[in-house]
Amino acid sequence: MNTPRKTDDVLGGGEALGAGGAHHGGAGRDADEGLRVRVAVRRNPYPHLLGDGDFSDLLSELGARRAASIRENHRAAAGQAPRGPYPRPAMGFVVLDPTADAWVPHAEAVMAAVTVGEDARQYLPRAAAKAATHRRLGRNNGEAVHTDPHLLTAGDFRYGHSAEVRGLIVAASSQTPDQDLYEASRLASDLVEEIGLRYRRFEWRHGETDWFSAADEPGRTFGGMVDWFPA
Repeated sequence: MNTPRKTDDVLGGGEALGAGGAHHGGAGRDADEGLRVRVAVRRNPYPHLLGDGDFSDLLSELGARRAASIRENHRAAAGQAPRGPYPRPAMGFVVLDPTADAWVPHAEAVMAAVTVGEDARQYLPRAAAKAATHRRLGRNNGEAVHTDPHLLTAGDFRYGHSAEVRGLIVAASSQTPDQDLYEASRLASDLVEEIGLRYRRFEWRHGETDWFSAADEPGRTFGGMVDWFPA
C-alpha cells in the first residue's frame, strides 16, 4: 500500500494537559489556541473493531492529547516542565503495526503517522528510523545509539529513544531524546488502552465465539497451516 487510507487534519492542544487534552476540530480555529494535528493511516489491522475512518478519528484524538502536552511543555518556564521545556511546538510520530509478521518490510509495517504543529512532517523520517531500528533489534533505538553502535549502519539515526508498550512500537522526533521518548510512550500507552477497550466491547457484543471476526471464522492463514492433514 503506497498511499494512506485516510488523513485527518484537526487542531489539538487547546486544553491544558491536566484537563484531558480534548480533541478539537475546525480549520478556522486561531493557531494560538492549538497545534495542528495531522494523521495518516497506512494499514488498519483492526477492521473487526474499527473502520478506517473510526481508526483515523481515534488516532486524531490521541494526537490531540499529545498536542496539548507539547504545547504546555513548550510554553513552560525553565524549571517548571518535568523534563525541561520542549525546544519546539512540533513533533512527528511513527506508529508500527504490532500485528505485522517479522518478515514484513519496515515500510509496510507502518500502521500510521501523526504530526503535531507546523512543518512537523520533516521529523517523520527520524521517527521512522528509530522505529525501524527498534523493530529490527527488539529494543530501544537509544540503547544501540549510546551503548551498542556496532548494531547500526550507514544512514541510521544518531540520536534518540523509541518506545515499546506491550508490543506496540512508537517513535517520535523533534525534542530532546528523553522528551521524545516520553511523548512516544504516552501515545503508545493510550493507543494500547483504547484498542484493549474495543476488544472488550467486541467480546461482549459477540459473546462466546471462537474467532475475532464478525462471522466467527478463522483467518485464511490458519487453515493453510493444516490443510495437508489427511481427512
